Amino acid sequence: MTDKQDSPKPLDSETVAAYLRLHPEFFIDHDELIPELRIPHQRGDTVSLVERQVKLLRERNIDMRHRLSQLMDVARDNDRLFDKTRRLVLDLLDANSLEEVVSCVEDSLRSEFQVPFVSLILFSDAPLPVGRSVSSAEAHQAIGGLLAGGKTICGVLREHELNFLFGSKDGKQVGSAAVVSVAYQGLHGVLAIGSSDPQHYKSSLGTLFLGYIAEVLARVVPGFATPLRSVR
Repeated sequence: MTDKQDSPKPLDSETVAAYLRLHPEFFIDHDELIPELRIPHQRGDTVSLVERQVKLLRERNIDMRHRLSQLMDVARDNDRLFDKTRRLVLDLLDANSLEEVVSCVEDSLRSEFQVPFVSLILFSDAPLPVGRSVSSAEAHQAIGGLLAGGKTICGVLREHELNFLFGSKDGKQVGSAAVVSVAYQGLHGVLAIGSSDPQHYKSSLGTLFLGYIAEVLARVVPGFATPLRSVR
């Protein structure tokens, strides 16, 4: 049979003070408690070094919490973006016609990704039954500089480039755009998205999702567009 232990008595301030006098190294071993202390050191208009250090620790703690919150927001945005991209890619893989491919891309970018200006142009020497198509020669003459390199181009485009990609009416409303080639074992087209904000699509803006969509398109489209010509 064990003796019933008495519950610990709450410590009073004198007991705590006596303990600290006997153990002056306490806060050396438990320095994580220092930022939580409230120790006034003010004398007139002067502030002690200790109080200044504690104040800085609290400010840094608040700043780190804000940064962590921002990182969490970015992570949530990336998760939502990835999920939208995944659904679009799966829909493209399930498409049974060129019409489904074109409408799937345009509808998803406008409704799911909330992109106000979308342009998918396929390169073909013969007219295609759906979507917009032009010859490769016409495309290179109008936007040859945007097609070189196969990378996503972001920023403010020239007037004739906007008119070619989005049409003369919508092109006047586009302040900035992101453009990527639809290319796989040849150049099959171009995909562009635009915003009325000139600062929205900057050169530093991450458009990884747009590149993924273009890569899938480049593999899916040629199977449905028999007149489509691969331009190397």
